[in-house]
Amino acid sequence: MDRFDNTPETALAWHREGLCAALATVVQTWGSAPRRVGSQLAIGGDGRIEGSVSGGCVEGAVIVEALEAIEEGEARLLEFGVSDEDAFAVGLACGGTIRVLVEPVGKVLPEAMLTELVEGRARREALAYEVNLETGRRALRSGAHAERMRMDRSGFEEDGQTFIAVHNPPLRLIVVGAVHIAQALVPMARIAGYDPVIVDPREAFASENRFPGEQILHDWPDEAVAQLGLDARTALVLLTHDPKLDDPALEAALKADVFYIGALGSTRTHSKRIARMQEAGFTEDQIARIHGPIGLDIGAAGPAEIAVAILAQMTAVLRGRA
Repeated sequence: MDRFDNTPETALAWHREGLCAALATVVQTWGSAPRRVGSQLAIGGDGRIEGSVSGGCVEGAVIVEALEAIEEGEARLLEFGVSDEDAFAVGLACGGTIRVLVEPVGKVLPEAMLTELVEGRARREALAYEVNLETGRRALRSGAHAERMRMDRSGFEEDGQTFIAVHNPPLRLIVVGAVHIAQALVPMARIAGYDPVIVDPREAFASENRFPGEQILHDWPDEAVAQLGLDARTALVLLTHDPKLDDPALEAALKADVFYIGALGSTRTHSKRIARMQEAGFTEDQIARIHGPIGLDIGAAGPAEIAVAILAQMTAVLRGRA
């Protein structure tokens, strides 16, 4: 999914409340479809919704179909496209075609399986939900479909019948250093789908006034990253310029599987950083994972533009473009 949402959690909650619910998932797209494969919409038995499968184009039609599917206790595979009169009627005029799988919870999608999925997501466990559209066989797998998980790409297998929905943990950004750049970067990252955490033992910098509503840890960075945990859906950004703050977190990240490590500083500062990491026993390949000076070279000036450059580089690395 392009960003983490809570549609499975919402569907499970509505089902447990006795409201009845269904999950609608985009399983295939052609052309300029407005939402990625794997995007989901939760539909309650009273018509309430959470999430999106088309950005508003076909949600009305999907809700109607989902309510009927809940009543009948059967899955439905829907298709909407600009060549279809029904698609024009529901407003899909963006030039694309989408297929949407609707699965009533409890009747088609087992409650136990959805519970396992929700609990795994809470543990930041990468999971793959499989459904064979021909046989109806469903399974939830951990550690499967590694390439799909790495690319965060849901889709059909080669048989054309087995759909794989990738449920990766939410993207997380750990920012060491509550400086001006962080004040610009954190809200930008949140908009982009990241769950940000600010780490800085200096309470005058890392304050609620400077970062309203954000998670702030006043621990030393090595203690903070140990508490948070580092995984393949985590980006670490070091902004303090202070080796005694940056280096402990940097060393932890170089030993972990984080997808992005960026460190602020000039070329000269970064050369000194490299030397310190070499003295600490890290290999050339490990040190090469550090993006320093941080951010894409877009001629950024000022904290906000530097934050744009950092987020752009993070995105490029995440999507395999760097």
